[in-house]
Amino acid sequence: MTFEDLECWKEARKLVKQVYDMSRSHDLARDFGITGQIQRASVSIMSNIAEGSSGACAGEAAVYNVARSSSAEVRSLTYVIEDISQLLLQQRS
Repeated sequence: MTFEDLECWKEARKLVKQVYDMSRSHDLARDFGITGQIQRASVSIMSNIAEGSSGACAGEAAVYNVARSSSAEVRSLTYVIEDISQLLLQQRS
């Protein structure tokens, strides 16, 4: 079995695509700080799952923990984006 066979990696890959799609089409596309951070965090999830599944690293649990932490970071950043989006909508009204 390879990491590409793992459902969690497949879902992480979908998340990366969604994050990149959102960050390129959203009003926040010009906010390079937040978009860059959420892009890096989402890629980190996918990459750490792949690294942990390889069995070659001694700290397998550690890389899975990094993936879990990056997942929390992505979730938190989506709240920031939601809040900023609401502010932008209020300013337009």
